[in-house]
Amino acid sequence: MVTSASDDELARLTAMVEEKLAVVAPNTRAANPQALLLAALALAHDLQEERSRNADRLARAKSAFGRVLQRVDAALATEGSEPDGTGGEGTR
Repeated sequence: MVTSASDDELARLTAMVEEKLAVVAPNTRAANPQALLLAALALAHDLQEERSRNADRLARAKSAFGRVLQRVDAALATEGSEPDGTGGEGTR
């Protein structure tokens, strides 16, 4: 097999596939095509679920950042209009 992955990376990925095979086809000694297909589908499903969770986390982070930015903007706007006419600088 020709790949740009390192031996360590290939070993890690092989272990992941073997682990998934053990889950989807626990009573199969040799990996048959159906078991390999089930493992591939299960891994694809896991990937899709993780991508969905990641998209949700990203959306929540962007929303939280937007709220923080609004608070900072509001605080800066309030600071710039201090009633003493100093623009929020005050006398020190």
